[in-house]
Amino acid sequence: MTSLNRSREERVLQPVIQVRKVIIRNDHGENLVGILHETGSKELVIVCHGLESSKDRIPMVTLATVLAKEGVSAYRFDFAGNGCGHGLEMNSYLTGCEGGNAVLLYASKYNDVRTVVNISGRFNLERGIEGRLGKDFLERIKRDGFIDVKNRKGKFKYRVTEESLTDRLTTDTPAACALIRQDCRVLTVHGSMDRIVPMEDAFEFDRIISNHKLHIVEGADHEYTSHQDQLAEIVLDFLRLDIPPAGGADEHSLFYSRKDGSVRSRL
Repeated sequence: MTSLNRSREERVLQPVIQVRKVIIRNDHGENLVGILHETGSKELVIVCHGLESSKDRIPMVTLATVLAKEGVSAYRFDFAGNGCGHGLEMNSYLTGCEGGNAVLLYASKYNDVRTVVNISGRFNLERGIEGRLGKDFLERIKRDGFIDVKNRKGKFKYRVTEESLTDRLTTDTPAACALIRQDCRVLTVHGSMDRIVPMEDAFEFDRIISNHKLHIVEGADHEYTSHQDQLAEIVLDFLRLDIPPAGGADEHSLFYSRKDGSVRSRL
């Protein structure tokens, strides 16, 4: 086979990727604004960002792009109060930071998640609140019912209600992680130089989740600023066992079609 023929064949095997904006209205009348990296696959990976982040930050863009090149469609969207969106709950996740908590809680309640990638997720939900809301946050939120968080220039960023804060403080992360089924594969990736969520949280996930793999990226910060390629390779290595081969998918693949034509999520 000539190099020209090989090049032509490689081009045929490369997935055709279309990147477009997709807006979905949920049951609460809120708009979910996201970017779909569509390859024509039946599989769809949902990429969830962390607190104060958005679908357009580098880890979300990198991972969605790499997955699409592997032939798997990916959808990165904005949670409520971030970027352009108002939020959504879905059942297929590749997650970062605070989004990881939501997905792991989902996996502890429902049986339709078979693979979760938890990137720099927070285990101790009480940690970090004082730094964002101030030392007297409990007194102020009980008095006013909410706290408005502003940036250094005094510009409004987001509002924390007493209900949402109580929900966070009463979430039992260890108990939820212990309920994740054995057949749900979980990967936690964490940077050793993460200054937002300490590396110790990653070891707590590893201690409690039964079917768990832990990967510490030496020298990486919270967003893997200088480690994007390494992060993508770690995630793909974990998912490659599940990604359907070129000839199609079976029930052991990441996603497969049932006899009734529906598609079951394995991520």
